Amino acid sequence: MNYGFFDYKYNIPEHGSDLFSLPHIVYIILVYISAFAVTFLLRKTKKEKITVFLRVFSVLMVLLEATKITWESWYDINTGRGFNFEGLIPVYTCSLFIYTLLFAAWGKGKAKDAALSFITTIGMLFGAVGVIYCNGLNFYPFWTFGAFYSLFFHSSMFAVGVFLLMTGYKKLDFKDIFSSFIPVLLLSIVAIPINYTYGSDYMLLYSGSGVPLYQDLSVKLADLGIRYVYTFIMLLTHLPLSALVIGIYKLVAYICHTVHNKQNCQIPEKI
Repeated sequence: MNYGFFDYKYNIPEHGSDLFSLPHIVYIILVYISAFAVTFLLRKTKKEKITVFLRVFSVLMVLLEATKITWESWYDINTGRGFNFEGLIPVYTCSLFIYTLLFAAWGKGKAKDAALSFITTIGMLFGAVGVIYCNGLNFYPFWTFGAFYSLFFHSSMFAVGVFLLMTGYKKLDFKDIFSSFIPVLLLSIVAIPINYTYGSDYMLLYSGSGVPLYQDLSVKLADLGIRYVYTFIMLLTHLPLSALVIGIYKLVAYICHTVHNKQNCQIPEKI
């Protein structure tokens, strides 16, 4: 191994992608099993204790993000590339996990509810997908900080969402489709001007990099001079994704209350 744990991607010899390598596959299995198993064991945790957990974890995620940005910027600046304004600013859709976690932990009222709606729908779904299709493993070997950050971040998105649902801390209803969209819409107000000014692809709202169908659609619409139509379509795509998660949640709730003893089921009775 010709690299250290904290080595940056440009300093690591060509190694190919570690996506779906043996360590990654084992990690995926462990994350999915442990997320449900640990949550099942803690399903009766009181709301007050869950709030304390959210507050501690929200601070941890802010510190981790700050560490990652500092680490990456130090390498970029010291190698003459400068600050990566087009890719390092935390205005990705997944970055919303950091902000919504803070509101879920410390906020109240509608702000807290919208944050919880995002975490348990779009955030949880993106986290589940991010654990499997971890983009960081295309640039970093599995046993490096770059890979660890990406895997841990998306694992946290998934596991926290599962935990909040299975403990009943958040009870989803179809109105949460729109509540979960509020954080997405607010962040897009920041991301879209940056994308159209610098050609970056924050929130995948400019070119849909790596997204099947959407990437081709963005190219075609850009050629027609109406890239903004793609941006609008991609933005609205978050609504059916949220609806999908809520639909699955409702189905599980129905099965749980139909087949099992209601007293042993932590999912809310309202279907």
